[in-house]
Amino acid sequence: MRLPWKRSKKPEDPVAEMTLVGHLTELRKRLIRSVLAVIIGAIVVYAFNDPIFSLLQEPYCEFQAAAGRECELLVTAPLEAFGVMLTMAGYGGLIMATPIVLYQMGRFVMPGLYPHEKQALIPFVAISVLLLAVGMTVAYLLMPKALTVLLSFGPDTFTPLFSPREYLGFFVKMLFAFGIAAELPLVLIFLQKIGLVKTETLAGNRRIAAVAVVVLGAVITPTGDPFMLGVISIPMYLFYEFAILIGRRITKDDGQGPATATIGSS
Repeated sequence: MRLPWKRSKKPEDPVAEMTLVGHLTELRKRLIRSVLAVIIGAIVVYAFNDPIFSLLQEPYCEFQAAAGRECELLVTAPLEAFGVMLTMAGYGGLIMATPIVLYQMGRFVMPGLYPHEKQALIPFVAISVLLLAVGMTVAYLLMPKALTVLLSFGPDTFTPLFSPREYLGFFVKMLFAFGIAAELPLVLIFLQKIGLVKTETLAGNRRIAAVAVVVLGAVITPTGDPFMLGVISIPMYLFYEFAILIGRRITKDDGQGPATATIGSS
């Protein structure tokens, strides 16, 4: 027998109708699609491993050419070359699959979003991918400078000759560090959009944010070079201010500011 008050539940509401098992099934489907996208991307990268690794090696070659040395990487183990190619394929597949992974995550949380938030899903994914690409491009362009600064601490008797595994590991860390740093404004805007962080809180903690940005920049940049620290810290703080401006516009358009004030006054 159906109770009268049970009829108030809207049958078209996917959140109300979906059970815990339904959520887990949906999550599994999204995860499987994301993993398949990464695998396909890794296969594509592995198929073109020679030109891709040559592109990654270019900053190292530029650094070696500036010092009048040959562009060579030292292989110290029989399986190292194969392992490096697999590692590069894995990282490359993850980067290539980033738009699909973000989209699958968005599709998973979409039933709980408002209509206007659903419409913003694709732009959100596109902007996040664009920012990630911009950050990684900056890291790529700064690689020769980073190598020069890092190796300037040793005596002249040191001859820089890296193994492919060590070089690729350092390169990937730089790419992801700058890529994640570029995502800062989007994360802050999202936190303001869902109401987890208030715009007034961000605006009132500018000094703390400036210090945090410098500390974060020092952590994710592997050199102590003030130039590189400024290159990443200054844009990050400008992103912080940009996120505040956009957050004010969003909360104003959504009417969150007046609603919050009304609740507080009551």
